[in-house]
Amino acid sequence: MTDATDWLGLRGKLCAITGAGGGIGRATALAFAKVGARVVLLDRDVAACAETQAALRAIGTDAPAIACDVSDAASVTDAAAKSLALAGPADVLVNNAGLLRPGPIATLPLAEWNQLLSVNLTGYFLCAQAFGAQMLERKSGALVHIASIASRFPQGFSGAYSVSKAGVVMLSQQLALEWGPSGIRSNVVSPGLVRTPMSEAFYQAPGVAQKRAEIVPLGRVAVPDDIADVVTYLASARAGYVNGEDICTDGGFGRVLMSLVPRPGFEK
Repeated sequence: MTDATDWLGLRGKLCAITGAGGGIGRATALAFAKVGARVVLLDRDVAACAETQAALRAIGTDAPAIACDVSDAASVTDAAAKSLALAGPADVLVNNAGLLRPGPIATLPLAEWNQLLSVNLTGYFLCAQAFGAQMLERKSGALVHIASIASRFPQGFSGAYSVSKAGVVMLSQQLALEWGPSGIRSNVVSPGLVRTPMSEAFYQAPGVAQKRAEIVPLGRVAVPDDIADVVTYLASARAGYVNGEDICTDGGFGRVLMSLVPRPGFEK
């Protein structure tokens, strides 16, 4: 149960966020702070994390920033230990750190395939283990993993990206199954089109921003806050019976397939 002044039940909860230096990670950190949660920022880009810290201070919240390369098991273990020492055990882990390496499957170098999977999938596994151990000990916690609509619909010429995100969904479901009996929930948020620092280069190309907005039923491309709101809900007590789910957050973009079929008299 939560009281009227803490509707989400997140006040005082410790939320660890990977990839917290910008984009969805930064928006999520701010969203948690605004509902009274405590935040730990994890990112291999320490300078970017400092910018997130400044944004949090502007709304009256201090948060430790810890260097963490999610593709490095030792770095993840060290970051989890530092987080525990600085702020106590994590109540929430948001697996958000991500990498995009475009390229055709036919000629994709193995090194690029492995690098992307090491961040987008193995990194989620390592962080789930390291921070999940703190939750398993107390038999309470929530994991929220950022995947993508690309986990359902393959995105061509994006290397291992779609494969990695499909793996995230199954990893989350397996965690939900294995850790649910210990009081730990695991869920996924799958964004559609989102304008973030990682995707911004695409939107700088002439006409791309307008064309992308036009194909989304809601008529706009998402911003990081749109995703952060769903993450916050899934981490909260209000989603206390939601486990093993994948919440597609795409403005309806994934539902446009049949509208591409020509129908006489209904052309746009």
